[in-house]
Amino acid sequence: MNILILGGGGREHALAWAIRQNPKCDRLIVAPGNAGIALLAECAALDVLDPAAVVAFCEAEAVDFVVIGPEAPLAAGVADALAAAGVLAFGPSAAAARLEASKAFTKEICDACGAPTAAWARFDAAEPARAYIREKGAPIVVKADGLAAGKGVIVAMTEAEALDAVDEMFGGAFGAAGAEVVIEEFMAGEEASFFVLCDGTSVLPVGTAQDHKRVGDGDTGPNTGGMGAYSPAPVLTDAIARQALEDIVKPTVAEMARRGTPYCGVLYAGLMIEGGRARLVEYNVRFGDPECQVLMMRLGAQALDLLLACAEGRLAGAGVNWADDHALTVVMAAQGYPGDYARGSVIRGLDALPADSANMVFHAGTAARDGQVVANGGRVLNVTARGATLAEAQARAYAMVDRIDWPEGFCRRDIGWRAL
Repeated sequence: MNILILGGGGREHALAWAIRQNPKCDRLIVAPGNAGIALLAECAALDVLDPAAVVAFCEAEAVDFVVIGPEAPLAAGVADALAAAGVLAFGPSAAAARLEASKAFTKEICDACGAPTAAWARFDAAEPARAYIREKGAPIVVKADGLAAGKGVIVAMTEAEALDAVDEMFGGAFGAAGAEVVIEEFMAGEEASFFVLCDGTSVLPVGTAQDHKRVGDGDTGPNTGGMGAYSPAPVLTDAIARQALEDIVKPTVAEMARRGTPYCGVLYAGLMIEGGRARLVEYNVRFGDPECQVLMMRLGAQALDLLLACAEGRLAGAGVNWADDHALTVVMAAQGYPGDYARGSVIRGLDALPADSANMVFHAGTAARDGQVVANGGRVLNVTARGATLAEAQARAYAMVDRIDWPEGFCRRDIGWRAL
């Protein structure tokens, strides 16, 4: 098969790495890719937000299967355009992708199907939102309704923080994503990620993970796109996963089908777990980043078979073969992230690191320049390892981190701390 992956981050490097191992993959193209992806696939310059351009590229390159990595092309209708052109694709329609593209839409779906989630209200102006916060008090959660690259959520522990967040969002800090704001009840507990594949009717769980959103050790500092992750997540026990599947995911999928917008693709449920039960924090309509890196590390070549079964509507007969192991990834970011950071610093030592089924450095924000790898983003590398235990995976990952020569980068030193 000729396979095209859309995206150029660590998630897409992990997807490419897993798919490349499957003998069904004859030719692998990633658009736009990055310096690490270029070592195992062809990289192509393509506007992944232009549905017509993606379709034309697939026709010109005889692409058999497209895997859409990020959320933005999904919200832009790339999956719809591919379906209309008869190109097999993995990823939901734009209508179904509203589960991530609009926080309020997800809340309406939860209300309609009875899925447990936080109490909420939606606002399109600052003053009513400020009045609501004063009425409810803190802690409280303020979210930009639209896509904000994982940064449009403020967990405000004081009323002043919440009021500032409202002013920031309506003031344009998140662009069009903040034109409407959703304010939610603060949910106590421990957060974890639950990933399922859906083909419109059938649902197949494909793994659990736990992300570390805050920039500093001990979960301190501002929220980021994610500073590390591990899989599986011990807090998401088999019993809680079953409850989440029956009470949250399956009712959501049934409601989406009832509305004529069946959900096909990966559905990533962010769950808050307290007292042995899960409530929905939010949905994402693509693999998490960096959660995808640890899931792909554990799935390997079978990932392609699962994505194909999903896209072809064959999930009812599919299964996942899990190794009884653990994976952990550490994000190395540019100094200053998630605020202002510099691009172009040289990263040395990557060539000397192992690259196998137990140890991989997935590139997120990198580029090649004059034969060297340089930083080209905020989150730059995902240093990832497997082990028989989580402690072993953690030790392997940090051993690789310590061999990377990049003074302009930093990482958290406590990824996995909740489980360990």
